[in-house]
Amino acid sequence: MRLPLIALFAAAAHVLAAPATPPSYAVVGKIAGPDGAWDYARVGPDTHRLFVARGGSVTVIDLAGGGVTSWGDIARAHAVVPLPGNRLLVTSGNDATVRFLDTTTGKQIASVAVGKKADAAIFDPAHARAFVMNADGGTVSVIDTTAMRVTATFTVKPALEYAALVGGALFINNEDANELEMVDVASGKLGRPIAMPGCEGPTGLAYDEKSGRLISACANGKAVIVDAKARRFVRMVDIGKGADAVILDAARRLAFVPCGKDGVLDILSLDAPGGVVRVGRVTTEVGARTGALDPATGAIYLPTARFAAPATSGARPIAVPGTFHVLVVKPA
Repeated sequence: MRLPLIALFAAAAHVLAAPATPPSYAVVGKIAGPDGAWDYARVGPDTHRLFVARGGSVTVIDLAGGGVTSWGDIARAHAVVPLPGNRLLVTSGNDATVRFLDTTTGKQIASVAVGKKADAAIFDPAHARAFVMNADGGTVSVIDTTAMRVTATFTVKPALEYAALVGGALFINNEDANELEMVDVASGKLGRPIAMPGCEGPTGLAYDEKSGRLISACANGKAVIVDAKARRFVRMVDIGKGADAVILDAARRLAFVPCGKDGVLDILSLDAPGGVVRVGRVTTEVGARTGALDPATGAIYLPTARFAAPATSGARPIAVPGTFHVLVVKPA
């Protein structure tokens, strides 16, 4: 039967608006590790090792051989950032320092004083510098990663979380103000914050260069999409609760949001018609709130543990001794 022209247009519009076929990912295993707190994780692209920031050290997992070791004497590690030249940058929150470790020996080679509660950190390879978000101090330390020294400090406001560098602008989640702070890195001057209505406790952040979109993960089950060029709120995507990271896989055009309160890993398509949308969900475990991508394989690694009882209001749950592990999530 020949459809009327208006019906053909409607059918075509429906096809264009339909979400992409959800990719198939699943938890395929786990890797045991030592007890203790954990935060951000990263895979060293040249070493095929997973680095996990821990309470007093860095856990290092050989993804090829399966060996697990611990490096450093850190005062509450928060971020681990692999650097060129066989080095690893680690933020040490409780003593306001950044440590540099030698990834061939695991030994510390430098300690640099930064601001109060050094937390998230990102690397700018084009200028061999790192930006360290000092959460309680409300500042950003700019570090020359070659000379291993602070070259500038930007005063922003407290409660700084993860950041993304877009051209000459640094965008930073503010967990208390529920907004994105902006800093011009050349001048150190603050831009107008981007409000994120409906977002509570934004922490994880990633920038997709192809689409020009920022993805900010909020603790209350929302992800906010922001147009980085226009510097405006675009839309909101439903996710699980308790997110603390956004893991971007630019090659596969996907973003992953580990949601620790609900125990799910939400999968977002970066190229769906109409913009970023959720196209899949993997059941993980409660507590799996951060993670890392191995770009070579597409595997996602999610640190977590088993908990004795739900946490009291405002406190983190207590992990059962001997249960820390890293979930391995792989595409089918």
